[in-house]
Amino acid sequence: MLFKVEMTVKLPPDMPKETADAIKLREKAYSQELQSRGKWRHIWRVAGSYANVSIFDVDSNAELHDILFALPLYPYMEIRVDALCRHPSSIRDDDK
Repeated sequence: MLFKVEMTVKLPPDMPKETADAIKLREKAYSQELQSRGKWRHIWRVAGSYANVSIFDVDSNAELHDILFALPLYPYMEIRVDALCRHPSSIRDDDK
């Protein structure tokens, strides 16, 4: 199942830089591991914002929920999720 996920990060302004940096390092490692496994198919930065638009390829709604809930930055995120389905005009064979 494919999902478009929009994530906006809102770290507290008074969070110590060392704490923020440590969370960001854990986030990067976790997201890259998910990308390597094919679960996090695409990630794009939103220009001018601390935000991204991502495509996830997961087996179920519950799997996506568990992945998002485990993000180290999750407590500081606003997240919007949209389910996707293959467009009949797509020429891509890997669209699901």
